[in-house]
Amino acid sequence: MDNYRTALILFAVIFAAAVAGAFFATLGNINTRLAGNDVPAGTTGLARPHPPLDRAPGQPLETPR
Repeated sequence: MDNYRTALILFAVIFAAAVAGAFFATLGNINTRLAGNDVPAGTTGLARPHPPLDRAPGQPLETPR
């Protein structure tokens, strides 16, 4: 029983070290730039979301009363 416990603890320590190493290795590759609505220079034809139309094209706008 003592060999089993020792092997299990050794495996747990090695596994925790591998997880921590992977976490810190990944942490260095994270891109911290924020997204924005600015269009990069020299780009054309980027789609922009538009609100849905509540009328057919060509139909006049209804004014609220």
